[in-house]
Amino acid sequence: MLQKLLAVTAIVTLPAGFAFAASHESDDSSGASMEMEITGDAEAGEQVFRKCQACHMVGEDAQNRVGPTLNGVVGRTAGTLEGFNYSDAMVAKGEEGLVWNPETLAAYLENPRGYVEGTKMSFAGLRKEEERANVIAYLAQYSEDGTMGEGS
Repeated sequence: MLQKLLAVTAIVTLPAGFAFAASHESDDSSGASMEMEITGDAEAGEQVFRKCQACHMVGEDAQNRVGPTLNGVVGRTAGTLEGFNYSDAMVAKGEEGLVWNPETLAAYLENPRGYVEGTKMSFAGLRKEEERANVIAYLAQYSEDGTMGEGS
């Protein structure tokens, strides 16, 4: 059975883009929630995101390109953005329950083809842990509609 994301609650405290905390509640029988903290520098992440802009967009006017828009990606089930034609491999990962959170995004961004074999993403990856943390902090600022969260 597919794991469904029931709630995403975000508390954004990014005066200089340094922290983001999110709790994700799952529908597992334990009722446990999982808390994650994003500690990267969103301002530095904006610079790192330039490597992604050939294929991805964020913001209110973002549109799908070669890759999907990344508005609201933190907390989204993989392969589920409406209107984007994902690889079968990415759709399958989403059906298996892959949800993008700081940990899964970091692993994917380090080695996209190793993390999701068969992905269409041709980018080799971000080898530096700091760059991955920073770009995740940058992406975490954007809600699904492309607006920036509180305090950003």
